[in-house]
Amino acid sequence: MQGTADSIMMVEGESKEVSEQELLDALKFAQIEIKKIVELQNQLRAEAGKTKWVVEEKTIDENLKKDIYDLAEVKFKEIVYSVLSKEERADKNGELAEFVKLSLAEKYPEQEKVIKEVLHDMEKDLMRERILKEGIRLDGRNTKQIRPITIELGNLPRTHGSALFTRGETQSLTTVTLGTKNDEQTVDGLMQEYTKKFMLHYNFPPFSVGEVGRLSGVGRREIGHGNLAERSLKQVFPADDAFPYTVRVISDILESNGSSSMATVCAGSLAMMDAGVPISKAVSGIAMGLVKEDGQYAILSDILGNEDHLGDMDFKVAGTSDGITGFQMDIKIQGISFEIMENALHQAKEGRMHILGKMNEAIDKSRETLSPYAPRLITMNIAQDQIGLVIGPGGKTIQGMQRLFGVDINIEDDGTVHIASPNKDSAQQAKDYIKKLTATPEVGEVYDGVVTKIADFGAFVEILPGKEGLLHISEIDVKRVNKVSDYLKVGDKLQVKLLKIENGKFSLSRKKLLMEAAEKEAKKNKQADQQITEK
Repeated sequence: MQGTADSIMMVEGESKEVSEQELLDALKFAQIEIKKIVELQNQLRAEAGKTKWVVEEKTIDENLKKDIYDLAEVKFKEIVYSVLSKEERADKNGELAEFVKLSLAEKYPEQEKVIKEVLHDMEKDLMRERILKEGIRLDGRNTKQIRPITIELGNLPRTHGSALFTRGETQSLTTVTLGTKNDEQTVDGLMQEYTKKFMLHYNFPPFSVGEVGRLSGVGRREIGHGNLAERSLKQVFPADDAFPYTVRVISDILESNGSSSMATVCAGSLAMMDAGVPISKAVSGIAMGLVKEDGQYAILSDILGNEDHLGDMDFKVAGTSDGITGFQMDIKIQGISFEIMENALHQAKEGRMHILGKMNEAIDKSRETLSPYAPRLITMNIAQDQIGLVIGPGGKTIQGMQRLFGVDINIEDDGTVHIASPNKDSAQQAKDYIKKLTATPEVGEVYDGVVTKIADFGAFVEILPGKEGLLHISEIDVKRVNKVSDYLKVGDKLQVKLLKIENGKFSLSRKKLLMEAAEKEAKKNKQADQQITEK
């Protein structure tokens, strides 16, 4: 928060669904501390301050100003009082400016810049006067009305989730991509390095405001607006154990006429629900404006671009039905009172609830299934002392599994294993393999084995990944076996029973299983004979 000794200048932050009153109380507490700092600054200025610079006030020729008003005031009032689109208003303003410039070119040569400044101030005065006197805005709304809202979900079927959110002439096309642990963003900041699994990127192309420009790196607007939207949405993002995916949200602003950052919040919430991200609640956002003159003021809900430019405040508030999650305010006047801040917060809540209602009509909870194009992620746990076993020397084992099953495997230090795959079956196969790899063989258990080597005295059989046992020649069959190769060859699959473990070596038997099967069959036949005799 920034402020003077008695008023608020700027606020920005995030919160875990706090109420309007809690936020106001926090700002009042901050104001007490700001006042102390201001007093220290005044003491420093009194002791070491220098004389203020004298800035000459810019003056405009009153005759020129009168001539401009005579030519343009009535026509400009017609434009301001007409309900026009952003583009239509810009065209009308341009036509009027050109008319005034040509009309006064001979009398006031080289005064084009001054003429534009006077016309700009004229539009500002007319707009503000109408709002304060009549409560009517440029597009015909009253101070509390929200522009029409339309919502479309899943318009980009190949993405993992998407939403097109339109409010008036502001539109955000937002997509959601689900990734694995390896897709997390590593942040090498001033403090300890950390990772982020929720990222939001905001793009503001020139065509969104009817301009032609080059698309280059991100600027101040993209960074600031994207950060505000991310902070507002991350409060409802699910915990790791509930949703182990990395999530990237991208908002592309297709049209902008007031608060594209808050449109991004709404579209981001909708797109995550469309993608099946189990966010705890929907989040909406609204931008509030202010017109303040001579003790009178009007608070505006869902401001237009012109109301931001010609007004006194841009106050963005985002949150759920239970509280505020993100906020940002900047003003063009010397400060606002806590009365205005309180009224703005409560009016913002009304608007936010209206927008949430429209969003809930489109989708009121996250989809239960993910997109068929999203990676399938399975999580399991292994003992920490088995991590090296799964990774293998130089990563040989884990890389082999990734190639074999076509999956992506990531192991955390606590033994949590994340398996990602384009399809669920491959991920499950990899999970089963890791279970076998980390399993401890037990005497008496039956295993599906594969013959890996033939010797004169028996065959070596892999019963679990990386674990082999000896199937002695005497344990291959119930009959006498003279040559192992007559019964088995490398690659044969067979069931064996683990008889004993000695010094880490496993003794296996196939004969035992054959004998048990024969006994079971004999018992079954005996029971059948008894039933026939009884009949």
